Amino acid sequence: MQLTRIANGDLTVDVAALGAEMQSIQTRDGRHWLWHGDARFWTGRSPVLFPMVGRAPNDTVSIDGQRFQMAQHGFARRSNFDLVLEESDRCRYRLEASEASRALYPFAFRLDIEHRLVGRSVVVTAEVTNKDHRLMPYGIGFHPAFAWPLPGAGDQPHQVVLDSGDDPALRRLSGGLLDPRPLPSPFEAGRLTLDHQQFADDAMIFPEGAGAGLRYGPQDRPQVHFTWDNLPNLALWTKPGAEFICLEPWHGTAAYAGGTDALAERPYSELLGPGATGRYSFTAELIG
Repeated sequence: MQLTRIANGDLTVDVAALGAEMQSIQTRDGRHWLWHGDARFWTGRSPVLFPMVGRAPNDTVSIDGQRFQMAQHGFARRSNFDLVLEESDRCRYRLEASEASRALYPFAFRLDIEHRLVGRSVVVTAEVTNKDHRLMPYGIGFHPAFAWPLPGAGDQPHQVVLDSGDDPALRRLSGGLLDPRPLPSPFEAGRLTLDHQQFADDAMIFPEGAGAGLRYGPQDRPQVHFTWDNLPNLALWTKPGAEFICLEPWHGTAAYAGGTDALAERPYSELLGPGATGRYSFTAELIG
């Protein structure tokens, strides 16, 4: 696997060309904060979701009246990106439309993924550019998996605490598609103590109301202060028994159960004009 390593005085991060996916985050004391990708549970570590988040009905999307096969979370995470910038503390990978991508998604596009270190923070930015002559629908999201428990936390209970202090309504998946019925929020005054049983029915999804930041970890330290920009949806996910929790900010969700397969009509899909660029990012600050 082709890897690019970036580092500063606080952090070392490895990023793979496959999917432009972050593979590890290590602090200078040797602690690893990202999931290690144990294949018994899930081989992902921090995939980028494009041009679709979640599943489509029968793994099929329709675009301008034509149907295309598209697997869960799109094809970017399984695509080889080109390294277009490499500095000591920053790297950028790029995916451009190809014959193979057009068979799944009939647009000329460019997707840039940049990883940058600022002190004890990792900043990951995605830029989507429409190089086509028509409106381009898509969804995009991040899927980083942090260690649960965090290194040095022992058996302390871990929480997700929303910066907003709000209690967003919960949605669940039905057959991999988004059930539109809202459920009571598992948060209380913006605070949720994590338990693996919460994920027996798959991900917890909060299409709106989660704000743009949270803290993850024990009540004291270590913690991850996780913030995001231009990503209105949030999901939390793990495989019960696995030692990770995914903090997933999205712009776009799975299609509604019983709804249309049109990519442009999925919840929170983006519609980008010709020549325009959409920008999305998250920052993970490691504390303690």
